[in-house]
Amino acid sequence: MRIWISIQSQLLELYDNNFIMLRRYAISTAANGAGELNGSFRTPRGHHIVRAKIGAGAPDNAVFVRRRPTGEIWTPELGAENPGRDWILTRILWLSGCQPGLNRLGQVDTMRRYIYLHGSPDNVEMGRPGSIGCIRMRNRDIVELFDLVPRYTRVDIADFGIEEGDWTHLGPSAGPVRETVFVDEQGVPAEMEYDRWDPASLHVLARGPTGAPIGTGRLLPDGHIGRMAVLREWRGKGVGTALLSHLMEAARQRGMGRLALNAQTSAADFYRRFDFVPEGKEFTEAGIPHIRMSRTLTS
Repeated sequence: MRIWISIQSQLLELYDNNFIMLRRYAISTAANGAGELNGSFRTPRGHHIVRAKIGAGAPDNAVFVRRRPTGEIWTPELGAENPGRDWILTRILWLSGCQPGLNRLGQVDTMRRYIYLHGSPDNVEMGRPGSIGCIRMRNRDIVELFDLVPRYTRVDIADFGIEEGDWTHLGPSAGPVRETVFVDEQGVPAEMEYDRWDPASLHVLARGPTGAPIGTGRLLPDGHIGRMAVLREWRGKGVGTALLSHLMEAARQRGMGRLALNAQTSAADFYRRFDFVPEGKEFTEAGIPHIRMSRTLTS
C-alpha cells in the first residue's frame, strides 16, 4: 500500500499495490505551510513510512498526550474548557522520514518532530491548513485508515496538487508545459504537439505550491495514456507518479480494462514500475525512440 498526501489540495489518497485508489480523505496540514525544520510548525515533505500505530481499540475521541491516552474523551464542553489545546484524538500513525538531510536526522527529523496522522475534534475544519505540523483527519477517517494500513506503509507528502478536467478548462495551463518539455527541450515539431484527441481526452494537471502548472498528462477515450510531461525542476519529486496514478484511477472509474501508451524508451523503466509491459519493437516518433507498453487494469 501507499499513502499520498497533497499539502496543496489538502487531500490524502490511499493506493493498493496495483496502484488502485482505495480511499480519498480531506485533511488539514500545517497552518504555517510546508517545511522540515524542527520548531517550524510546518508539515514535512518527501518520502516517509508509518513507523508506529498507536491507539488500537481506543474509543472515538480518546485524548492522547505524548502518544499515551489520558483517560479523557473529547467533548465540545472539554474543548471549550481548554481553548488553546492541540487535540490529538482516537488514533495515531507516527511518521518517520526516509531521506537524510530532508526529513531524517538532525534538525529535520520527522519522527523526532513527532509528526503524526491523527484524529481531531468534530469541529475542526478539514480541507484547509490548520495544524501545527501534523496531518489532522476526521475521527472516522483515521480509524478506517488505521485499520487498512500496516506498519512501514509508504507515505509521500507533496507540496503540489493534481486536478482533472477537459481541454477547455486545463488546456491553457497544460499546453505551455507540453511545449516546454516536448517542443523546447526535445525538439518535437510544434505542429505535432496538438492533435484532435486533446478536446476528446481527460487531462490531469499538476500545480506547484504557488498554483503554477508543473506537469500534465491525458487519457484518451480508448484507454491510451499520453502527453505525460513534467517540468525539469520538478522531476524526481513524485509528480509523474501522481499524474499517472490519477490517470489510471480515472480509467478504472470509466470501466476501462486495458491501458496502453507509447513510452519514450528512456522512460520505459518508469512505466514498468506501474506494471506496464513492453509490446513489439522499438520505433521512432518525432525523432525520438519509443516503445509501446500496456497493462491490464483490474477493478
